[in-house]
Amino acid sequence: MEIRTLVVDDEPLARKRLRGFLEKIDDIRLVGEAEDGRTAVEMIAIQKPDLVFMDVQMPGEDGFAVLRGLEDLPWIVFATAHDEYAVKAFEVEAVDYLLKPFAQTRVTEAVARVRERMEASEAPPRLDAVARIERLAHPDARNSYARQIPVHGSRKIIVLPIDEILWFGVESRLVYAHIEERSYMTNFTLRDLEERLDPEVFFRAHKSRLVNLRRLREIARTPSGRLRLVLNDPAATEVELSRVQARALRERLGW
Repeated sequence: MEIRTLVVDDEPLARKRLRGFLEKIDDIRLVGEAEDGRTAVEMIAIQKPDLVFMDVQMPGEDGFAVLRGLEDLPWIVFATAHDEYAVKAFEVEAVDYLLKPFAQTRVTEAVARVRERMEASEAPPRLDAVARIERLAHPDARNSYARQIPVHGSRKIIVLPIDEILWFGVESRLVYAHIEERSYMTNFTLRDLEERLDPEVFFRAHKSRLVNLRRLREIARTPSGRLRLVLNDPAATEVELSRVQARALRERLGW
């Protein structure tokens, strides 16, 4: 069985060393390398690797931001330098964690763990698992989540409390915050908002929709079989739920 593998690290020597280790493993097929988070997101979306060896600390988007930017997660092996607490945290969901400097044997062991899961037809962790891992690695992160979001009103900036926002949506490349009976333009991308907002509260229901789960009333099925989230505002606003994210929400809510 071929394991299509991508290496993500901002250090050229680290990529070269890891590439040399991986080339010695028969069923590994290297499909590329990325030196920063933004390139990694693009390459993962195009190449769709089975396995990614991921550094955490990189210029721009870090390893967590890369994972949050993906529709589907590959198997992840973290290969970076972090403290012991972070190692234990990542072991909750990551296949393995290689603490630099590591040797050939550790890379071989990590690949073996991925191989076992693939042969057993296991699925990689879902997107909500990333949020759980990040909270374990950064236990004070919840305190830093935004409680208000600035939006554009008529000739003024309005600051909306997070609890009032039903959902965020992309329209003509702009992101709007929707509250009861109206919406406001923001200066953020959905990825920016995912960085700022509590992942336990706001859920990416669709590639262009971010929903406040505290305002969720029910999950309805349309005549065509598509799922929609019905919110608890007076208008019973409906937001499309993609098939991919329906699986993630089902695992999260346990319905």
